[in-house]
Amino acid sequence: MGLFDPFKRGQKSTPKPADEFRQLIEKSMNHLQILTSSHDSMWQLGSAAWGADLQEGIITFDTDDGTHVEAPVQVIGTYNTQDGTWLWGWDHPSVSEPLSQHAQLAFDYGQKHGIADLTTRKVSCSEECCWEFTALACYLAQAQGAYRGPAGPTYVFMTFGTVNISKQ
Repeated sequence: MGLFDPFKRGQKSTPKPADEFRQLIEKSMNHLQILTSSHDSMWQLGSAAWGADLQEGIITFDTDDGTHVEAPVQVIGTYNTQDGTWLWGWDHPSVSEPLSQHAQLAFDYGQKHGIADLTTRKVSCSEECCWEFTALACYLAQAQGAYRGPAGPTYVFMTFGTVNISKQ
């Protein structure tokens, strides 16, 4: 039977797992856009100079007006712009276990729901897909924001926690 199956009239169709995942990604991306806009309006996230100390687990931002922002950081993954691959933070040789916890939440979600892109260590994808992975991790972890920082031909995608803002 097709779309107009008489036995299904008046019943809502049950979303497929792929549809549910797509909806969660859209919700996560919208959530991250709101967070980013808020940080940008409060302390100019988009134009601030950044630095990350992955030994200490801290990301910092400094603006031209002397505002200094500091927050705990997590590494979600890295994107190699030369070959278009994403390497998850949950199994990254350069990411310590304490800094991979938000990435691990995405892995756990992927295992529970059978989503290979979340449980495959290295994925060929677009940069937009990397933002979706990062937004999902940010949402699942209830982080305060996300950032993409360049490191040569690689982009490091990170989430961050509660920010401390000071004026220097």
